[in-house]
Amino acid sequence: MHIPVRGAAARRHRDTWRLTAVSAVAGLMAAAATVSLAGPWDAGQRTGERAAAVPVEQFDLTDDPGSGSGLPGAGAPPREGDAAPEAGPGRGPSADAVLVPLGPLGGDTPRRTDTTALAAALPGLLADPGLGRRPGASVVDLTTGEELFAQRPDAPMAPASTVKLVTAATALHTFGTEHRLATRTVLDSGGRGTDRVVLVGGSDTTLTAPDVARLAADTARALARRSVTEVTVGYDTERYAGREERHPIGVNDNIAPLTSLMIDAGRLDASSSGPAPRSADPAADAVALFAAELAAAGITVVDEPVPAKAPNGAERLAHHLSAPLADLVERILTDSDNDLAEALARHVAVELGEPTSLRGVGAALTTQLADLGIDVSDVRLVDGSGLDRAGRLTPHALTGLLAAAADPDRPELRPVLTGLPISGFTGTLTGRAADGGNGLVRAKTGTLTGVNALSGTVVHTDGRVLAFAFLAGDTPGPADAEAALDRAAAALTGLALGAPGANDPA
Repeated sequence: MHIPVRGAAARRHRDTWRLTAVSAVAGLMAAAATVSLAGPWDAGQRTGERAAAVPVEQFDLTDDPGSGSGLPGAGAPPREGDAAPEAGPGRGPSADAVLVPLGPLGGDTPRRTDTTALAAALPGLLADPGLGRRPGASVVDLTTGEELFAQRPDAPMAPASTVKLVTAATALHTFGTEHRLATRTVLDSGGRGTDRVVLVGGSDTTLTAPDVARLAADTARALARRSVTEVTVGYDTERYAGREERHPIGVNDNIAPLTSLMIDAGRLDASSSGPAPRSADPAADAVALFAAELAAAGITVVDEPVPAKAPNGAERLAHHLSAPLADLVERILTDSDNDLAEALARHVAVELGEPTSLRGVGAALTTQLADLGIDVSDVRLVDGSGLDRAGRLTPHALTGLLAAAADPDRPELRPVLTGLPISGFTGTLTGRAADGGNGLVRAKTGTLTGVNALSGTVVHTDGRVLAFAFLAGDTPGPADAEAALDRAAAALTGLALGAPGANDPA
């Protein structure tokens, strides 16, 4: 199979990735202290680690404040699941496995040791008992688009959190890298005697208590300019109107209730990632803090906050904008942020006119995935986080998506690559490493009971960048499965198979 790099971009594609790959490998070979430089960097640094370059004031919030649509950048894109038991052969290399010899980089003759070592090692590594009975796999050379290895590549399997690659890519495809999520306040003077300030949720799970305090202060100043000193407070979560109030996994430390208004993803501790106790009503908590901060800013707040839809035509008061979407996507992938993934998936559904139910989310993500040129015939998307066991992806879909993200003609997708955790260094791969893989393997993890997955990129010792997807169901335990996946990914670098020339015949 060939994963196409579109048209005239193919030559530029090879040149771009050759330079990136060779530079990364050269840095690793030069000194161990520079290993981190092989990670996902954009012009020397991750985009999520840069200060936002564009002031929020420059965005024109021209949408109807009650509609929850038309946020900055909207409409203007640059344009974890038990797998069903499957019959199959016993242990040992699968009869379904196909290894294509590693092709040359830009015409250079490949080292024979790499080809023979991979041919001998990869099927056996994937036959590890820790990966269950028949894992699926696909490995693609991103310099040529050629598939180098395939084992049940079109088998639909539970992807767990590797589905976040889909969520990230489709959000970027829909909105572009600079799009931001807006939380706003509007003034409802609906003739009740006391004006009402409505806090309108905008799907931003990264909203913090200091952000809310600043929003309240800005709102108080806007009210003072209008000589308004006393208000009631309402909160609008209608952006998710008609949606499920919880993810199908129910009350769970891995995800908060589904609402468009929350602070710190509803976390009740000081954590910023991973499982944590969650608020039962994050929206009510957020508006309570807002009302208290508004009062502290000098506005008299009458009564307790109540749910209230912002009316069409309500006067805008203030807003808070999230970091750019490129940064949000990196956060989703590096930290495996379930809450933000579900928020962005619903954001895409709203933009495409789909309901924000899980069914609508699946339809929207599938539509955009197909629009990216990915075969969705064996794909079933049911949420944005991968926590729902009913979801299905194929290895081919994942490597195809990574190839699209590497396409020079799709710069808006690049955060899908820059956000990938680095083996042994960052995010969900910080504590995971295999000989030869540290700093060269960058991948999204996926973990549910009985399901383990890994999909991302590696830098090979000859300078090529490879995309891979390993999906395993029916795994007996996470520790063995993760170790097996890490070994397989590290093998793709060539380093885990011995020093260069070590396997050459005498």
